[in-house]
Amino acid sequence: MKLTRRQLAASLAASAAAMAQTQPAPFAGDDEERKAARARLQDAAVELAKVEIPMAMEPAFQFKA
Repeated sequence: MKLTRRQLAASLAASAAAMAQTQPAPFAGDDEERKAARARLQDAAVELAKVEIPMAMEPAFQFKA
């Protein structure tokens, strides 16, 4: 059986589209776990905000958009 590149690409695209439709939603029913993870992240952010960084330690460049 010979396939052209176009036929192969079409079959791969079709199978990828089918796989994308059948995947379950992330964190379905894990509400407590998600809330606990968010609380840990907020606690870590509070702890990091307490640390003061001297000006000499900050990077010597600027981000420009």
